[in-house]
Amino acid sequence: MRIGSLLTAAALLATSAAVASQPAYAAGPAIQITKIYYDSPGSPDFGANSSLNGEYVQIKNTTRKPVTITGWTLRDRTKRSDHVYTFSRFTLRAGKTVTLRTGRGRSTATTRYWGRSGGTLAYIWNQTSDTAYLRNASGKLVDSCSYNSTRQAYRIC
Repeated sequence: MRIGSLLTAAALLATSAAVASQPAYAAGPAIQITKIYYDSPGSPDFGANSSLNGEYVQIKNTTRKPVTITGWTLRDRTKRSDHVYTFSRFTLRAGKTVTLRTGRGRSTATTRYWGRSGGTLAYIWNQTSDTAYLRNASGKLVDSCSYNSTRQAYRIC
């Protein structure tokens, strides 16, 4: 009976050691870029608003609490100042996604508009490769997502 108890204890110890030695996975950022639709339907064209709004980035709050992202920025790889979107007064609700569209429109709790217009140069996201950078109001990188493909029109991040 005592040997059986020792064997059971040894098996439990080995099992708990194996579980403890599993690699820990780092949690992703609380606010994440989840999708970039970089090749809008109909583009390249002359920058029609409907085509510009077909180009977008989705950002999700993965937490159970609302997060204020006022002053946060989203930009592409270029260093052009007109390729930076700054969130005005905005709170992303718990578990929700906001879609940032390149063109013009009326902003809501789920959709924001960059407000770009003016032809083919109004597009933000390159159709072959680019990177989206999301930074908080202090300028710290929160998340990024890159793509390098002409076979897809979007990237799930």
